[in-house]
Amino acid sequence: MKDPIKLVIMGAAGRDFHNFNVVFRDDPRYRVVAFTAAQIPNIEGRRYPPGLAGALYPEGIPIYPEEELPSLIETHRIDQVAFAYSDVSHEEVMHKASRVIAYGADFRLLGARATMLVSSKPVVSICAVRTGCGKSPVARKVAAILKRAGLRIVVVRHPMPYGDLAKQVLQRFASLEDLRRADCTIEEMEEYEPHIVNGDVVYAGIDYEQILRQAEGEADVLLWDGGNNDLPFYVPDLELVLVDPHRAGHERTYFPGEANLLRADVIILTKLDSADPAQVEAVRRNIRSCNPQAVVIDSRMPLTLDKPELLADKRVLVVEDGPTLTHGGMGFGAGVLAARQFHAGSLVDPRPYAVGSLQNIFSAYPQIGPLLPAMGYGPTQIRELEDTIRNVTCDVVLIATPIDLRRVITIRQPTCRVTYEFEEIGRPTLQEVLSDIVDKAKHHA
Repeated sequence: MKDPIKLVIMGAAGRDFHNFNVVFRDDPRYRVVAFTAAQIPNIEGRRYPPGLAGALYPEGIPIYPEEELPSLIETHRIDQVAFAYSDVSHEEVMHKASRVIAYGADFRLLGARATMLVSSKPVVSICAVRTGCGKSPVARKVAAILKRAGLRIVVVRHPMPYGDLAKQVLQRFASLEDLRRADCTIEEMEEYEPHIVNGDVVYAGIDYEQILRQAEGEADVLLWDGGNNDLPFYVPDLELVLVDPHRAGHERTYFPGEANLLRADVIILTKLDSADPAQVEAVRRNIRSCNPQAVVIDSRMPLTLDKPELLADKRVLVVEDGPTLTHGGMGFGAGVLAARQFHAGSLVDPRPYAVGSLQNIFSAYPQIGPLLPAMGYGPTQIRELEDTIRNVTCDVVLIATPIDLRRVITIRQPTCRVTYEFEEIGRPTLQEVLSDIVDKAKHHA
């Protein structure tokens, strides 16, 4: 018998665990020595628990900071390193590959066929080429269309297991109370809560085979709500991919977003109401070059402000969606657009007032500028966010996050909140591209 191939999986508490579960967990040809962690704070230093790791790993699998990868390769004579996270530039992926190869190991990227599970029910996937393209409003509209057609839908969300892994194998959320009981982070609530408010059940967790089989039992159609710019975990019957012209060119230069662009059945051009026409045309050229067979939907995301009268000529602290500003690479979001549209006097820079880990966030992502990312990966960081907002001298706090932060933290300054929904421009529409899925689901039923 050959010695097993010793392998490290580079990840961020999501795709890495899924790839392990479906490709490596029960394969005696491999021995996964460790996971490494990046992007998400406080996920290193944990252990993938024995109950999830399987019979080959009775003690579980340790999780190390990615900075320790070279020493892991040398100490354990690692044969292969599998890269398994998303929203990374092509250049950065190859820098990581070069480090791995320089230390003597092979560098691997797993593809769709090896990692996608097959469902007995039709699957619609909603993915993107970058974080922050607007997947959530599109997912909500797709769900509404399918429900109007008389179909039962269940949303399966890309993993966000930032807490106790042993308790997060399979999570089902049907109420806001479910979120509270699960001690969800702000990032989790931002993804789950809008669906729940619309009356939809959300599944998430770690073992997506278990999740799939349970979700199939209460749905006619599964709606895969993707994270970052990752590929779906389930084989889609219809693959929708969002492209953001505010970041024209990124659809060709980020991994695995470009793979999503190439795979898409339907490409949705978002934010056309706020994007520069030259950038829009650049994206259209890339679509025609890369995936000319895809159906293209033009769309906008109009903004609604609950108290627009508070903004005019005022000093405004804008709190934007955290992941969009950090690994999404954006220098602004819906909050900045709303501040401009409703004639705010000035944006107050929160950086001098930042507390704790938020200081590190600003150092790591200098493109953020005078905005506050709503970071909340755990109770400590949520308190730091609250303290930072309290420290800022401003007239108004403009909340531009997918959930209402006022429900999660105490904000002493006057507040207003911007929300946004998805609207098609002309044809084709989502209703039209979903017609075959509706027919297929009704035939299954």
